[in-house]
Amino acid sequence: MAKSGAARQQKPEPAGVSPAARAAELDRLIHEKVRLGIVSALAGHESMSFNELKRALATTDGNLSVHARKLEDAGYVTCTKTFEGRMPKTVYRLTPSGRKALERYLDHMEALIRATRPG
Repeated sequence: MAKSGAARQQKPEPAGVSPAARAAELDRLIHEKVRLGIVSALAGHESMSFNELKRALATTDGNLSVHARKLEDAGYVTCTKTFEGRMPKTVYRLTPSGRKALERYLDHMEALIRATRPG
């Protein structure tokens, strides 16, 4: 399970780095809406089937397939295809590097939020 924001250690922000510069450093692979949804959903589960992810994200088969493949190619998720009886079943899991990438992304977003809020 992913650590909560309160449990995550706060990292010091580099002095003189603008919020715009920080935003430019975001992990674009995870930042896209469906891919962020996939890694976030998987962070809370040991694994999820294709149909479970599709329902959770309210997306189409094609859209989920394309985005899951990008995450798989990056090593952020694994994909296992099996059969249950005669029905194919695709199961996704978040890899350790995918979990680390999500943690970095969340840390980055928290730093952006702190930098742009007054006070």
